[in-house]
Amino acid sequence: MTDTAPDTQQQTALLHAALAARQRAHAPYSGFRVGAAVLDEAARIHAGCNVENAAYPQGLCAEAVALGAMVVAGGRRARALLVLGDGKQLVTPCGGCRQKLREFADGATPVLLADAEGVRQVLTLDELLPQAFAPAHLEAR
Repeated sequence: MTDTAPDTQQQTALLHAALAARQRAHAPYSGFRVGAAVLDEAARIHAGCNVENAAYPQGLCAEAVALGAMVVAGGRRARALLVLGDGKQLVTPCGGCRQKLREFADGATPVLLADAEGVRQVLTLDELLPQAFAPAHLEAR
């Protein structure tokens, strides 16, 4: 299944959800807040924010939190993901979150990079994570 970029109304809803989530980020150590929003197969939006921890590697990325919220709500397919952070540079999902997204999306799934004003760039998951290890690799077992 190939996903197409969300329509304008969905992009706006994803942006607002990610902005609201970013405001709730728990980032006392880095001070860098990130918000993410996932559009699922039922056109529902699930948001997440980064949650830092004093034991640095134990924190959670906004994208992982949003994917977890999707799963808790019964979603099983990410049709699109929007991510935004503080600062002037666009934020992309980290390598671990790219792999987590690949669990619920195919390589053509759009990843929208945004700032507070809107979507600035759209990449596919394949562009962010070429030749990814995917669930299909395990089907042979």
